[in-house]
Amino acid sequence: MALNKIILLLIAVSLSEPSSVNVSEPQCKLQGKPLHPQLWKHGDLIIGGIFSFHTFFNICIILNYRAFQYAQSILYAIEEINNSTTLLPGLSLGFKIYDSCGSAAEAVRRAMVLCNGYEETASEEPCTDSFQVLAIIGESTSSQCMSIATSIGPFHIPQISHYATCACLSNKKRYPSFLRTIPSDFYQSRALAHLVRHFGWTWVGAIRTDDDYGNNGMATFIKVAQQLGICLEYSMPFLRNYPKEKLQRLIEQVQVSTSRVVVAFLSHLDLEVLVHAFAEHNLTGYQWVGTEGWIADSQVALLDSHHILVGAIGLAIPKAQVTGLWDFILDVAPLSSYGSEIFNEFWETMFNCKFPTNNESAGHTRCTGREDLSGVQSVFTDMSVMPILNNVYKAVYAVAHALHKILEQLKKVRFRTKEGEEVYFDANGDPAAKYEIINWQPHKEGHIEFITVGLYDTSLPMNSQLTFNEHSIEWANYIPVSVCSESCPPGTRKATRKGKPVCCYDCIPCGEGEMSNETDSITCVQCHQEFWSNTQRDDCIEKEIEYLSYKEIIGILLTTVSILGTCMTSLIAIIFLKYKSTPIVKANNSELSFLLLFSLVLCFLCALTFIGQPSNWSCMLRHTAFGITFVLCISCVLGKTLVVLMAFRATLPGSNVMKWFGPTQQRLSVLAFTLIQVIICLLWLTISPPFPYKNMQYYKDKIILECDLGSSVGFWAVLGYIGLLAVLCFVLAFLARKLPDNFNEAKFITFSMLIFCAVWITFIPAYVSSPGKFTVAVEIFAILASSFGLLFCIFIPKCYIILLKPEKNTKKHMMGKMPSKAL
Repeated sequence: MALNKIILLLIAVSLSEPSSVNVSEPQCKLQGKPLHPQLWKHGDLIIGGIFSFHTFFNICIILNYRAFQYAQSILYAIEEINNSTTLLPGLSLGFKIYDSCGSAAEAVRRAMVLCNGYEETASEEPCTDSFQVLAIIGESTSSQCMSIATSIGPFHIPQISHYATCACLSNKKRYPSFLRTIPSDFYQSRALAHLVRHFGWTWVGAIRTDDDYGNNGMATFIKVAQQLGICLEYSMPFLRNYPKEKLQRLIEQVQVSTSRVVVAFLSHLDLEVLVHAFAEHNLTGYQWVGTEGWIADSQVALLDSHHILVGAIGLAIPKAQVTGLWDFILDVAPLSSYGSEIFNEFWETMFNCKFPTNNESAGHTRCTGREDLSGVQSVFTDMSVMPILNNVYKAVYAVAHALHKILEQLKKVRFRTKEGEEVYFDANGDPAAKYEIINWQPHKEGHIEFITVGLYDTSLPMNSQLTFNEHSIEWANYIPVSVCSESCPPGTRKATRKGKPVCCYDCIPCGEGEMSNETDSITCVQCHQEFWSNTQRDDCIEKEIEYLSYKEIIGILLTTVSILGTCMTSLIAIIFLKYKSTPIVKANNSELSFLLLFSLVLCFLCALTFIGQPSNWSCMLRHTAFGITFVLCISCVLGKTLVVLMAFRATLPGSNVMKWFGPTQQRLSVLAFTLIQVIICLLWLTISPPFPYKNMQYYKDKIILECDLGSSVGFWAVLGYIGLLAVLCFVLAFLARKLPDNFNEAKFITFSMLIFCAVWITFIPAYVSSPGKFTVAVEIFAILASSFGLLFCIFIPKCYIILLKPEKNTKKHMMGKMPSKAL
């Protein structure tokens, strides 16, 4: 019905008697930069088209030959219709076809130009004619069609797509004027599920294009597949412009999977990239199940040189044949009369030549425009997409038949007179109610004139039915004022005076956190809890949100210190790696030393998770990462302390204690201690995880954006476990501090644990009493201070010997009985 109404009105206007126009002045003026179609032809009735003549991820540089095939299909259908004596006799169809460059935004922009219908004239002639299209054919992808249909839906201009299959486009509440000549994925997804079930494949993997086409189609497939008893091992999204990391994750998922069937709800462009990746990783032997997007695409088959897709099965659009279309498509020369610029670009790209120009450069073959395409092998001459071209062809004929049917049944019109008045009737045969507003104004000769100063028109929207020209009104003396109380301005409310009529009132200012933005407001509205009233109390403004940001001084300083600590730790790790064979590095388990350095890097980096706007993931990450990395760090220190104790116990006659605490046991102890913390964190995240919270109690006019602990028990359990390990490590290191050795690491561990415990003991009261973002700053400071304490106390003395006292970096010196004076 929307199609019929629009076409009926446009035809009625186009067939009515032309109104008189003052040609001395333009009747319309284009605002902004004009957009000209790539291909166009004038006609009595205009059909629009939008295709991606260029692609490459929204960069308009790579020609898309298939779009030229679609455009040629439109031209062929229109030429047939214009030559027909039975369809639209006496009327000619024209077209305007635009290039969307593969961009949804550009597609919408072109669609709005087609809906607008006015174009800038190249001459000085007045712009008086409307070239609004009766229908738009295109685009090829579901996402672009959704964008276009959403934009032009309010105008009820039909959009007919030849290739957009997303079932979501069948929603007529959202896309009332969208039609298509290709089946919906509502049916294709179900057919795929039944196809898979028919062959007994109940354990499959799925890969989909990460757009509306793939996501909606796969969602329906999964739903039906589950009903049929089919299970999905994985369902992975993919786009051809995905970063390598995402593509690698997909490849790894397929590599570790046990299913041998891959259901691919992909576009042919995405599959081409994916097939290449599968070939690089030698992923062969899978049974592919495909959709119409690629299953019958000869170009995909041509690119599959490693036979990744051999044996694929899927659903395709039924084969079609349009007599004469093949020859018409190959005869591209007429395109030059409809758009020379796009024709020249197409021809030069196809034949790798250049048309002669005034600034012609050497090195290019010259084009004549008469080269033979029949022998050229390219995407353009590939007719495997004939079913899609047939869809374009049918779309044009659908519009033509709708027009023809309306011309036969034309009985009612809606038109404007030459004065511009719109004439139409409602269901009851009555005109719309319309009244003029008259102002009595004295004439200089003494009589009264009736001047129209406004209009009331029920045919207009509710908020536009009454209009005034205030400047045309003339009062007897001045604008009358007759009130008991002056109007209360915004920011105040009316308070009725006791014993007085309601029109007599006082104006009371709104309180803090309240506002009124209307004159004569009877109440002040409480601002939403995330807003606060301004000084004038006439508006609610967003409360200032406070959190520790990377952009403020304290955030920058803490970030700098964190990165500095990471770099220093990494540098020490490099030094240890370079001198890994020296006694001071090998002493006391170099493996634990490297693991400790790694955990310190994580400790420094985990401080960064506390900076920035809290989110669900950052709130859960910051505390769990902190808890696990610090336990890993303390576990390594505890392991080193136990090694020192055991080493000296092993020197006693008959002692075999190192047998029970060798490298394997050291690793297991670190793993066990860390695993306990992991379990605590998992329980915390499972039962009551941290989450972002807007604290509005501390300040009235400010929101503190912080991470709520979720479970305080979980937080203090994590912190308490760290403290328990630190105290245990401190006690053991303290006991081993006076064991004989020129480089007894226990005393440095004692110092480091002393600093660690001191920092976290002072942290507790500071953390509890600090307001807002300073709470986070205190926690970050504690993390960094304790990390630096461990780094400096344990590793700096060793680096000092390695770099500045290499003569002491010997086994003999290390095993000396007298302590080193230098240390």
